[in-house]
Amino acid sequence: MSASAAPVIHLARPHRPVVVAGTLGELRGPATGIVELPLRLWWHPQRAFDLGQHTMLLWMYENVLREAIRVDELREYLDGATLARVWPELNLPRAVRAAWEARHPRLRARAAA
Repeated sequence: MSASAAPVIHLARPHRPVVVAGTLGELRGPATGIVELPLRLWWHPQRAFDLGQHTMLLWMYENVLREAIRVDELREYLDGATLARVWPELNLPRAVRAAWEARHPRLRARAAA
């Protein structure tokens, strides 16, 4: 395989690839209510997020997108329609944003709008 044909691997942090869902439709997590993230995704003593508060919703989505190591974690905690709606507002590492936008051009279009 030539270097130009090699797949691009985006890293969430050193030695850890970004995990991206195959489709936004498979993300069927909560869009409202109180969500408690497991310690693996958020190691703060207060792990509950009130998704009715916009800043808390953004904060939870940012953490899940950065810290997920399995697609199942994305499916459990993210909602595809909500992710698309808030995408331009999320504060994400460049590699996380690039990986998701490469897989889901709809998100790239939202960020450019």
